[in-house]
Amino acid sequence: MSITVTILGNSSAKPTATGHPSAQVVNINEQLFLVDAGEGVQRQMARCGISALKLRAVFISHLHGDHLYGLFPLLSTLGLYGRRTPLRIYAPRPFGEMLEGFMRLFEKDLPYTPEWVEVDTTKHRIIFENDTTEVWSLPLRHRIPTAGYLFRQKEPPLNVSKYCIERYGLSVSQIVAAKRGEDIELESGEILPNDKITYRPYGTLSYAYCSDTNYSARLARMVEGVDLLYHEATYAAAEKRLAKERGHSTTADAAKVAEMAGAEKLLIGHFSSRYKDLQQLLDESRAIFPNTDIARERERFTIEPKRHDKS
Repeated sequence: MSITVTILGNSSAKPTATGHPSAQVVNINEQLFLVDAGEGVQRQMARCGISALKLRAVFISHLHGDHLYGLFPLLSTLGLYGRRTPLRIYAPRPFGEMLEGFMRLFEKDLPYTPEWVEVDTTKHRIIFENDTTEVWSLPLRHRIPTAGYLFRQKEPPLNVSKYCIERYGLSVSQIVAAKRGEDIELESGEILPNDKITYRPYGTLSYAYCSDTNYSARLARMVEGVDLLYHEATYAAAEKRLAKERGHSTTADAAKVAEMAGAEKLLIGHFSSRYKDLQQLLDESRAIFPNTDIARERERFTIEPKRHDKS
């Protein structure tokens, strides 16, 4: 029940000789989500051994090309692969117009349906949910409407302690009731509080993707306690004024958000092409938030849940 993030691209604005624009694949409970789709995304997925056919959904942060230009070729390739199930694409307005133009001009006969779900970049709310996972939108501060995404595992069902089952001779019906969260009344009249006989088998995990944005204390509050935080760090700390003007963050900004949020680990990326050596950027972030790493291309970052055993 881990979460694994595969970095497909970490450069800003344009591809470089050594880097690709923003794109990641988030694997939660073997559900694959593509987050942003910069140029070359499908080649990067192939290099990382990730099947595009397994994508559950796509989340686009905003409609700048370095986060989007790789999506439409990928949609075409999925048609060549024979995808049949609809693919939901979560993105701000006016993505629907772009998708309609692409379908009308290039792909009238795709064997599946790309479905646009509009993301309100001013709201912090659940936009995707199933039995095990929920995804929240995160309002960001960029030059155009932009949203980050917070991925959260839902709490697993309750387990009943084997020790309690044996000690109190619990019946099948009592065990089922306990798993529903109910207190249990024994034949003697004794009441067993539910929290004394049940437990969650493992803790839940969370991952936040915060792309292009100015520093935001509000964002830090929205991702409070996150296990793994990706936050753009386009510029070195000395370029604070430039970062603010262009709707971006510095290494120090990213580290401050992680520190304020109480994050477990920080990944920084979306680097300006002016930086040939990323060690300086890493050192600046680590000076404020020590558990920082570079979101290097083709690397995987995995966070594991804490197991709870009360057998």
